[in-house]
Amino acid sequence: MPGVILITDTHRFCMWKAHRVCCFQKRGDTMKRILLAIVMTVTTLVFSGCGHHHHAWYVRDAADRVKAADWSKMETITVSMTDYAFNPPSVVFRQGVPYKLVIENKGSQKHYFTAENFFRAIATRKLQSNIDGEVKAPYFSAIEVYPGRSLDLYFIPVKTGSYPLICTIEGHEGMGMKGVIRIE
Repeated sequence: MPGVILITDTHRFCMWKAHRVCCFQKRGDTMKRILLAIVMTVTTLVFSGCGHHHHAWYVRDAADRVKAADWSKMETITVSMTDYAFNPPSVVFRQGVPYKLVIENKGSQKHYFTAENFFRAIATRKLQSNIDGEVKAPYFSAIEVYPGRSLDLYFIPVKTGSYPLICTIEGHEGMGMKGVIRIE
């Protein structure tokens, strides 16, 4: 099979697949059948969105949840980052309640608030700096905060669970900069 062929017409693709499978079976060439199976699997994953759409792992109806929330009943929780700890090291959020999470850096160097699975379990409204502005994005993987600064994350917890929290700067987690976030 020389090169890769992308066929956009479904009927031609099925005819091509049937012809190639038939040819492979006539030849009895096991390696070609295995290669075809691999190509078909990868093609299925790519076209179904399983190979590269990381946003599919996040809350799909986040915008609707954020719009429907009563932000006047929002609760505020603060997590301080120091050199080399999160304070408090464990935070609990209630599912469906709007929150403002204040992430402040009281350390002498920048730190990351990295909780990728937690970010996948919330409906994000925005990330705001009271000095520099705000970012409205459907999801994050990490939040970097410079020394003496803070950022406010507005969100609604959706998926219950326990999620690890770490600072991803080299060596910081090993020095104790880790914690747990729970959604109940």
